[in-house]
Amino acid sequence: MYPSVTPPRQVKIGDAAAFAGTTPRAIRHYHAIGLLPEPERGGDGRRRYGYDDMIRLLWIRKMAEAGISLDDMRATFAEARDIEEILSRLEEALAAREAEIKRQRAAVHRLQAVGSPLGLLAELVTDRLSHLPPGALRPSDLDALLVTERIFGRLGAAVQASVFIVLATHPDLRAEDDRLDAAEAALDHGTDPHDPRVEELAVQRYAQQTALERAIEAAGLDEAEEKLFEIYDADLKGEEDPQMSAFEAITKMPYDFSPARMRCMELTAQLLADAHSADD
Repeated sequence: MYPSVTPPRQVKIGDAAAFAGTTPRAIRHYHAIGLLPEPERGGDGRRRYGYDDMIRLLWIRKMAEAGISLDDMRATFAEARDIEEILSRLEEALAAREAEIKRQRAAVHRLQAVGSPLGLLAELVTDRLSHLPPGALRPSDLDALLVTERIFGRLGAAVQASVFIVLATHPDLRAEDDRLDAAEAALDHGTDPHDPRVEELAVQRYAQQTALERAIEAAGLDEAEEKLFEIYDADLKGEEDPQMSAFEAITKMPYDFSPARMRCMELTAQLLADAHSADD
């Protein structure tokens, strides 16, 4: 004997949501944006959903599972937009999402392999530094690379990595760098920018940068930097790193450097520029 169950002519919003695999709140939102027509109401003032409403809800559920936006669903039901156009845009969106997932998975793998925040930097940067022993890179080193990558892109950070390789492998240069960092930090807002110490410190920082450059060349890291450009160009595939100009960075990245410290940095940059011009 067949069961004698008589289906209801209409159902309340809770039953409609349960059958369609959604929520009453979502159904009310569909009404609000015109995706699902408002059904008739019963004697108690509550909405009642019939067969056509349920069919529409089921299609909405299927389209949502495919990633079609609510706006595109509404246009499709109204036959106001070509479904092929919608699917083409959806395919592009899915491809972009897959590429992003691939990048995220690669970052997770680098984190697992490196075991430190270094793995969050670009692969081009991580590959240059992953051979260093644990603890060789300081958090401040990674902070500097993070900022450089944001401003000058992964290639700029990968080139800067040479400095931190040298500092990690030359204790004397690291000690001098620490001394200069402390001296520069002491140039607070109470220091006169024209204090003789400012120029003296700029000369010392210039000497340190020159020593770092010599150490980079002695270790063959400058040749490795040249190869980076080849790797970068081959791997770019038409996609540019998101970068900003140095001027934009200065106006958006806070450092709270005093006028004296800024002058020290400017003098150091001028000394380096003059030396490089003389070499040319």
